Amino acid sequence: MLEALPKDSRRRFALLGTITYDVITQASGRVLSGEGGILYQAAGLCGLGQHVTLYTHVGRDIFPRVKAVIDRWPTCDSSGLRVVPGPGNHVFLHYPEKGERVEVLESYVLPLQPDRLLKELPGVGFLILVINSGFDIALRDWRRIVRRADCPIWFDVHSLALTLELHRARRYRPLPEWQDWAEGTTYLQANLSEVASMLGAPERIPSYDRLGRFGEQARELGIQAAFITLGAEGVLALLPGRIKRIVSAEAGRVVDTTGCGDIFCAGAAARLASGGDPDEAAAFGVELASEAAGVSGIEQTYSLVRNRIYSS
Repeated sequence: MLEALPKDSRRRFALLGTITYDVITQASGRVLSGEGGILYQAAGLCGLGQHVTLYTHVGRDIFPRVKAVIDRWPTCDSSGLRVVPGPGNHVFLHYPEKGERVEVLESYVLPLQPDRLLKELPGVGFLILVINSGFDIALRDWRRIVRRADCPIWFDVHSLALTLELHRARRYRPLPEWQDWAEGTTYLQANLSEVASMLGAPERIPSYDRLGRFGEQARELGIQAAFITLGAEGVLALLPGRIKRIVSAEAGRVVDTTGCGDIFCAGAAARLASGGDPDEAAAFGVELASEAAGVSGIEQTYSLVRNRIYSS
């Protein structure tokens, strides 16, 4: 059973990224669908009792469903959410028996404008940016936010490493500009394929030694810890002078792995915000993500996190 966070650990989280509507096909042929994107991080953080303000654009077509969900989360503030005309971010995800999932982006919303967040930054205790579509926010606007922020910043590379194309399977691409996005942030999250893209060779999974050198590059940018997610194999924490592998103590029943990396982010960020060190935070995030793999969708994820934490 996961331990609850300290009762005085609540912070105001600013959560940037994209809310999506996902249609998911699994190798078994099972089809799932529902809202996703940064709502997974929000579900985890709110389930942990953290106060979260969403800064995002959402398409008018999916907004009623999104609102119905987040209105049931008492610590979720949607005042930074802007409804925009046209379709929202619609994504098709396929999980094959082996290998990377296949992602097809069918539509996207315009990038977030940072003006409101810039005004409200003094009240933010922890800032998270997740690149869900690649169109989430312009680099120049993100740099304005980083320069003005006076709090820890978590940056999840995610779809930034994918080709910016619609209606076809997105591919990993070289991402030399990752340093422009990551400089000045505190924590970096990526999977192995995304790291390979950042190193300029998306077709070649980095060796252990190369990961160590990547960690050194990240620290030169001001990053205190980089977390490399490995799916069911846990997480590699790249820390000063060492790499630590963290796995779940127990492997439970797997129902849906969509959003597990997002729940890792929520758990680790919440623990860091409460004063935990990166090792402790990563372990907490891994256990929370392992639990979340046993349910499907953001509503079940929120309920699981809230019930498990508050019953401990």
